[in-house]
Amino acid sequence: MSILSIQLNPIGFVKTKFAGEEMRNQPVEELEADVEILDEYADGLEAIDGFSHLLILFYMHNITAENRKRLKIKPRIVVRYGLNLEEVPLVGVFCLDSPNRPNPIGLSAVRLLWRKGKILHVKGLDALNETPVLDIKPYSPARKIEKFELPEWYKNIIAKARAKSHNITDF
Repeated sequence: MSILSIQLNPIGFVKTKFAGEEMRNQPVEELEADVEILDEYADGLEAIDGFSHLLILFYMHNITAENRKRLKIKPRIVVRYGLNLEEVPLVGVFCLDSPNRPNPIGLSAVRLLWRKGKILHVKGLDALNETPVLDIKPYSPARKIEKFELPEWYKNIIAKARAKSHNITDF
């Protein structure tokens, strides 16, 4: 099998007040940002205004080469909910939303609050300032998953977190 090399060009960039670690302690659902689309792709926004939610794919450009090699990690989000990292298992990066992964591509389901020209103002985008945006897709009924399963280790983490903090709904 040959190795495929892929080159992607950004269609725009994230504009937000968060440039680093300070975003880690913010609730993702409350994060607001602008997605500014490059002029040559602005026509691709035609008729996007009616969608309440979008899927934003982005390139996590600040991930180091060392962190891209880490294939097993502990879900750090649990610290926000009162757990210690010692209480959670070491799992593969493909089981988590961790930014540390071989191809640091992020995906966020966001609420489209408004659009002005080539700027989309969204809520729920967990990307840093100047993050390159790779693609935007609408959230539609065909993407809705009503019934899904979680592995036992994940359910255990949620149960432990709920026992320590009563206001947890999900991760």
